[in-house]
Amino acid sequence: MSIIHNTKLRRQVRVRSKISQNLGVPRLTVFRSNCHIWVQIIDDKHGKTLVSTSTKTLKLTKGTKTEQAAVVGTAIAKLAITKKLAHIRFDRGSYRYHGRVKALANAAREGGLKF
Repeated sequence: MSIIHNTKLRRQVRVRSKISQNLGVPRLTVFRSNCHIWVQIIDDKHGKTLVSTSTKTLKLTKGTKTEQAAVVGTAIAKLAITKKLAHIRFDRGSYRYHGRVKALANAAREGGLKF
C-alpha cells in the first residue's frame, strides 16, 4: 500500500470514530470525485440510506464545482427537512473541511440542518 492510501485511511478512521459516538443521529456523508459530488443521509442503526442527491441527479453543469456543491448542500437540506431530519452528524470522510466540502456543509446549515 502506498503512503497516500494509508494517510487517507487513517484520516477516514479518525473522522468516523469521532462521529460514531451518537448512533441514534443520522449521518450525512460526502463522496467527492474530480467532476461530481454525492451526498447522502444514512441511518446507521438500520443500515439504510434515507435521502441522497448529487450533481449528477440534479444535472448541474453551470458554475464552478464549489458553486455546484453549494447547490447540492441546499438540495440535501430540503430533502432532509421534508423527511423531518433536522439534526445530523457530518461525515466528511477522508476529505479536508475545505473547498467543496465546506461549501456543501455551509449550504446545508443555511438550509436548516443542524450539525
